[in-house]
Amino acid sequence: MPRAETAWSADASNGRPATTRPRRASGILLHPSSLPAAEGLIDFGIGDLGPAAYQWIDALAQAGQCWWQVLPLGPVGPTASPYQSASAFAGNPLLVSPEWLAREGLLARQELPSVHLPHHFVDFAAVVPLKLGLLDRASETFRLRARGLLRDEFDQFVAENSYWLEDFALFLALKEVHQGRSWQDWPEELRRRDPAALDEARRNLADALHRYRFHQFAFFHQWSALRDYARRRQVWIIGDVPIFVNGDSADVWANPRLFLLDAQGRQRVQAGVPPDYFAKDGQLWGNPLYDWEAMAADDYAWWVARLRTVLKQVDLVRVDHYRGFAAAWHVPAGASHARNGEWVPGPGLALFESLRR
Repeated sequence: MPRAETAWSADASNGRPATTRPRRASGILLHPSSLPAAEGLIDFGIGDLGPAAYQWIDALAQAGQCWWQVLPLGPVGPTASPYQSASAFAGNPLLVSPEWLAREGLLARQELPSVHLPHHFVDFAAVVPLKLGLLDRASETFRLRARGLLRDEFDQFVAENSYWLEDFALFLALKEVHQGRSWQDWPEELRRRDPAALDEARRNLADALHRYRFHQFAFFHQWSALRDYARRRQVWIIGDVPIFVNGDSADVWANPRLFLLDAQGRQRVQAGVPPDYFAKDGQLWGNPLYDWEAMAADDYAWWVARLRTVLKQVDLVRVDHYRGFAAAWHVPAGASHARNGEWVPGPGLALFESLRR
């Protein structure tokens, strides 16, 4: 489909692309992890937001493609699925480009290892320690040496995103201390978020908290620069919001009243879909389900914050399994299949009226 040139014409006074999107356009779906390494640079085993991403934007623009659909960009869990993330707000640190860290002076060029990892799939067992190790080194350099504009940008990022970032950083730091165990298996005072216990954890884990804040700053700093470049090339980005979240996430740990949990913080029900022609037992996803009455009590503030956050990063949002807002399939927590569930009504239009406001 050709570009709508009138919609895309640059503002003659400043050279910036017009903000009006074309009525009809085409694009390509590609998760950043699938990007190849840029020619002549190290392949770190996973696509990232470095030089290859800018080449991809150029390729889209040259092909007349107006849209890049990216799928979820959140951190991945043990199964490497972006739909089972530790946060509905955070970015995936594995997508941070070490080339950017070196360009900012946070890594020395000789610290970038010469690695030989598969090109046709992501070997997460090798990529995770490699990429996070480089990020941790850059984090320490930043802590000791960062001054001026970059430090100011970090401080501003932390302040503006504290509504999710502080719980997320503490969640990851505590998971690290507890050898990756689910938050439901932590000591009771941490599981129930006793204020004194959380304050003590923040004091004891200050270095880890800085590290995880920096991981997020690095991701969003780089993503913001890439998105700005895409706009200059007249390419718009479609983001992705999974309707459900991971039970072992900062979202559920920090907001248990918003989910259908028991007194111990464990799920009473789990998400899935009933049997159909393709799955005789249905699909058992295992995600916790929302307590929509509790969410309605504060005018769906968590969802408002979630959509506001993602719309700062992308131009259009696809909501995964949108049907669940009308009714979701609730399966008993201990079930091993999804046959014996029930449809439970969701918020319907009430949620979207709040979002519109």
